[in-house]
Parts: sequence; structure tokens; C-alpha cells
Amino acid sequence: MLKIVLVPINPAGWPFIGLFAAVTLGLFQASEMFGWIGVILTLWCTYFFRDPDRTTPVREGLFISPADGVVQLIDTAVPPPELGMGEQARPRVCVFMNVFNVHVNRIPIDGVIGSIAYRPGKFFNASLDKASEFNERMSIRLTTHNGSDIAFVQIAGLVARRIKCDLYEGQTVKAGMRFGLIRFGSRVDVYLPDGVSPTVAVGQTTVAGETVIADAASEEGPRSGEVR
Repeated sequence: MLKIVLVPINPAGWPFIGLFAAVTLGLFQASEMFGWIGVILTLWCTYFFRDPDRTTPVREGLFISPADGVVQLIDTAVPPPELGMGEQARPRVCVFMNVFNVHVNRIPIDGVIGSIAYRPGKFFNASLDKASEFNERMSIRLTTHNGSDIAFVQIAGLVARRIKCDLYEGQTVKAGMRFGLIRFGSRVDVYLPDGVSPTVAVGQTTVAGETVIADAASEEGPRSGEVR
């Protein structure tokens, strides 16, 4: 039970938690009822920035979910043009995070960061397909140890207004490693190598750093899912 309650807080969250707490003190000066509303919002803010440890499967060829959330879309799409990965469409897995999910993002596979590109944009609902094209985003290109290139993209949403990415070009990274977060609701897309089929289904819940979303060694085709 203590592990559930006493979850580590991501350092990026403390300024926001402090701000919520300060506002709450001011609200108590005005009204006890408003003050307690502030307490609830401060607790929610603390909960939002929780950063639990995860156990990442370690085997060459596994692609791990970069985000907690729900698989909103599985399709084929061209990676963001700013990454220079060509015009060929690739398998894409889109994970949508609501405001109650853990928002710390994690690396999907071992490799080296090739390029990082930020693009300002709009703030459509991140669950909509047009969000990947028009919304503010941070795009990352990664080269795996076997020479394949993948892309993963942090996309701001209707409420999210701040994308945080701690990566740099040339950095060697490991699957499951924390690399940033998106504040207050968002989405992360993963563009897989051509010929690699996702091992998740639309509607499936994913856990960042733990859920295997694809396996380069598998010959299994795309999966479907059923609500049961």
C-alpha cells in the first residue's frame, strides 16, 4: 500500500505543485470552501507528476511503449518531415494519455538519438488523427543497434501546453529510460521500421517502459482486440 501512495514525483512537477499549494493558501484566506477545493487540486497535481519505477523487458528487437495510456490508433503513416526519414509510410502506434495517466515518457528501444526537431503548432484534442499533423510536437529519430531507424513523437493536446524532452543528438539510450514528459494530457506516436507489426490492439491499455508494442523478431501479423 505504501508503494502505491508514496510514489516518487518527477522533478519537473515540483514548481507546479508549489504553485498549486501557494494558490491554495490564498484561497483559504478568502474562503474555507475554496481552500479545500485548492487542496484537492494540489493533490491531483501531485498525482499527475508521479514517476514510478518500471520493469522493462530487455531483449533485442523489442519495442516498448513510450507512454501510459490507451492505443488510440494503429495505421501506416509517413514520419514527420523534419526528421528526414523519407516519404515511405511506416507502421505507426499512437498512445493517448489522459490527465490521470503517468505522463513521464520513456525510450521505446535501445539505440542512438540521431536528430531531434521541435515544431510549434495548434492544440487540437490529441485523440484526433489531425493532431499528429497540426499540433505542437517534439519529434525524435533513433537508430537502433542493428541500423534501423525509428521515430517517436511527443504531441501536445487540447490541455497540454508544455512538452519537455531531455534528449540530445548523439546520445546513447536504452529502452525504458525516462526522456521527458508532456504536461496535462497528450499523445505519443511511434513509427516502427517497415515490416514490423505492432503486437498491441486499438483500445489496449499500455504501461510506459513495460508494455511491448512490437517485436522485430516476430512474424505475427497485426492483432485485433475485443472488449470482454
